[in-house]
Amino acid sequence: MAMMSGCGNISVQSADQLKHLKDIFMRFDMDSDGSLTQFELAALLRSLGLKPSGDQIHLLLGDIDANGNGLVEFEELVSAILPDITHQILINEAQLLEVFQLFDRDGNGFITPAELAGSMAKMGHPLTFRELSDMMKEADSNGDGVVSFFEFTSIMANSAADFLGIKLNHSIK
Repeated sequence: MAMMSGCGNISVQSADQLKHLKDIFMRFDMDSDGSLTQFELAALLRSLGLKPSGDQIHLLLGDIDANGNGLVEFEELVSAILPDITHQILINEAQLLEVFQLFDRDGNGFITPAELAGSMAKMGHPLTFRELSDMMKEADSNGDGVVSFFEFTSIMANSAADFLGIKLNHSIK
């Protein structure tokens, strides 16, 4: 499909973002012609909480419009913003790894119940046995008794979604 060209090495994580972006794009493609006019692009940006001036929209359109037809096709929008999204994902993952390593005190790549309890106590949040058991049970999705980095990122994503009031369509596991 043409929309994937220029995005040759899209990760699975980016595929969900691509689908979400396509849904947004289609919602603002008011005449369903597969492209956004300057007016439609402005409406899309405003829906995201941005308030660009007419001049800024015109400049943005000029930057995004790779084929010079005065419109923004989905592929052009993806080419313009996907690198930023991917960069942000890498930054977030690096930050999560730092936090994970604070809990993984022996550096073996897993958080044990003892490490979790010790780290929480050190941060001023000592856990009862029940709280520790509940946290481990929730985070340890494969039941091996420890929390891997993948399990840690999944539980953090779910926690952030709950905190922000976002309903995830599927569990991130």
